[in-house]
Formats: sequence, structure tokens, C-alpha cells
Amino acid sequence: MQYIQEIKQILSQARQKTYQAINTAMVEAYWKIGERIVLEEQNGVDRAAYGKEIIKNISKELSQEFGRGFSERNIYYFKQFYLTFSNLEILQTVSAKLSWSHFQSILKVSNPDARQYYLREAAQEGWSVRALERNISTLYYQRMLSSQNKDLVKNEMIKKTESSNSQNPLDFIKNPAVLEFLNLPTSYSYTKAELEKALIDNLQKFILELGKGFAFVARQEHIQTETKDFYIDLVFYNYFLKCFVIVELKTHAISHQDIGQLDMYVRMYDDLKKPKEDNPTIGILLCTETDKTVAKYSVLSDNKNLFASKYLDYLPTEAELIEQIEHQKALLSLRNKE
Repeated sequence: MQYIQEIKQILSQARQKTYQAINTAMVEAYWKIGERIVLEEQNGVDRAAYGKEIIKNISKELSQEFGRGFSERNIYYFKQFYLTFSNLEILQTVSAKLSWSHFQSILKVSNPDARQYYLREAAQEGWSVRALERNISTLYYQRMLSSQNKDLVKNEMIKKTESSNSQNPLDFIKNPAVLEFLNLPTSYSYTKAELEKALIDNLQKFILELGKGFAFVARQEHIQTETKDFYIDLVFYNYFLKCFVIVELKTHAISHQDIGQLDMYVRMYDDLKKPKEDNPTIGILLCTETDKTVAKYSVLSDNKNLFASKYLDYLPTEAELIEQIEHQKALLSLRNKE
């Protein structure tokens, strides 16, 4: 019955508001506890030893009166929380959307610019704790920066990541893409069809990996001309860029034939599918390896709506991922100079 569904919705909304209010209050309380610990530590002669004693005593007292959740480790996190995020007003604007577990994950990030980025993105995009931790572990922030042009990278973090006001595709496409959630063999012995099916089966994770603002439209979308039929691997729509995004999948290194095919698909989609009010279609070639020579001497160097992005089907170490990012930055720098 309709009225019962409406009543259920009212209760669900009320519970959500209650949870948000409690969560905001607890996050603020943890911050204030951290502030009080720091103030008390300043009274000690040997601040390091005195600080450890303070944390130990607080943990013991709070655990006895309030139960679990106040281990020495958590009390230490309260202190770091205050020291890391000194502006309580900024925290209050996002605490209704983030849990304490979100903040704990962000505290582990050493780069202050990256911390602010993860804080805002997790709140705006509604990332779960698991999604946040995965994005941190796969250097989401650094890979987004590697996809931007040279001038943007020089700007302050807040300017580099104002994606809601940007119309530059380079701000939205991560490179390299990390697809370890597909559990595909690292020998690249799978077929294109298997890769496509694995991406569709893990569509939510793949959209998160693509970048910001992507929504799935179609798989193997049929494009018919007067003489031939064509099938585009994957089609998305980016609501920030206000355009369609074609993704062509390759289980081999980039080639000029692949780029030519993608260029043709983008032109056909603009001519046959794109509404007049939308921006020009973007094409992304997702391949196992990019190449600076192909990038320099193909239409990639001329067409700013075509992109080649390398994907990794395993979760590399941080050092390996940083090396990949620097490599992709070098390719992008070459393209911008051209």
C-alpha cells in the first residue's frame, strides 16, 4: 500500500538524520578530545613520556566508563585527528557524510594536499570506507594529477581538483587505470570479450576507477551506417563534462590502427548519436601499454578528445605505481608540447 511505503520512507529518513547528527557529534567530540590531549601535553617537561602516560590514563578511564572503542591506539588517533585537521569548521561541513572510519583512513595519508582531496571527494562522491581505502592504496590522487596538463599540476591542489567547475577531460581520466578487482591472469592470456565481461560484472568498481562523473550507457552499442555495422565496446556519459565517453578495450599494446578505429567511432558517434546540446564525444583507448612514438605521430597528438590510457590488471606496489605514473606524465608532457 502506498501510505505504508510513505511511512517507511519517513522513518528511514528520520533514522538517517539521527545517524548523521550522532556521527557529527562524535567526530566533533573526538577532535575536541585530541585538542585537550595536546593542551595537556604542553604542561609536561618530558612531553613524549608525559604524552604516552596521558593516552594510557585516558584509555583506561574511558574504557571503564564508556566501554569499547577507547583503546590507546584510538586515543592516539584522536590526538592526530586534531593535529592533522586543525580547522573544526571545515570538518563539520563533511562530518555528516563521513564516518570516523573514513577519517582514520585519511589520517594515514602523509601528503597534506592528498588528504584534503580525499576528504572532499569521499564526502562529495559518497565513497564507502572500502572505496576510500582502495583509492588511497592505488594512489587515486596522484593518478588524477598525472592525467592533467602541465600548467594545472603547478597550481594549488584546490584549483587542480575543482572538477565541478572544470570542462577539461584531462581532469577526469586517471592514468594508469588499476583493474586488479577483475582477478584476470597477469599473463594477458585473456580475450577482449573476457576483459569486457569482467568489467561489466564489476561495473561499479570500474566506474569508480574511470574517474569522476561517469554513468554507464551501453555495451557493444550498435552504430549503423549506409554500408556497414559497427559495435562500440563501452559507452558512458560524463555529467560533469556533459558528453558521451567511448571506451575501446584492447588486450595488447597501443597501435596506430587502434587509434584510427577510436577516432572513427568518436566521429561517427558525434554525427549519428550526440544531441546538439552536448559537448563533443570523448574516446578512451584502454590498452596494456602506451607508446610515445605512436602518441607523437598519430591523431592522438592533434585530437584533444582522444586519450590512450594504460591499465594494470594487478595491484602494484606503491613504488611500481609511482613509476607508472611518472611514465604516463612523460607521455602526456610530450603530447602537450606537440
